[in-house]
Amino acid sequence: MVDAFLRSYTQLLVEHPEDISIEIKEMDENFDEITIFANSEDIGKLIGKQGRMINSIKTVISGCKAKGGKNYRVNVKPAD
Repeated sequence: MVDAFLRSYTQLLVEHPEDISIEIKEMDENFDEITIFANSEDIGKLIGKQGRMINSIKTVISGCKAKGGKNYRVNVKPAD
């Protein structure tokens, strides 16, 4: 659910939507680390001015905690 939302939402924000991929690593039973891989030209758009865009993405993802009970860490990295 979280990865499908992130993929569709981030593809709307970037110039190269085909380069978006999402990786979720389960760190333990209550914590997942989400990495958004994007074209290096698009990383600034995903982070936003003063980190506002990535913070809003994190806020929406934290709403998923209420349903699933998991904590999430969100990172943005360039696609290989």
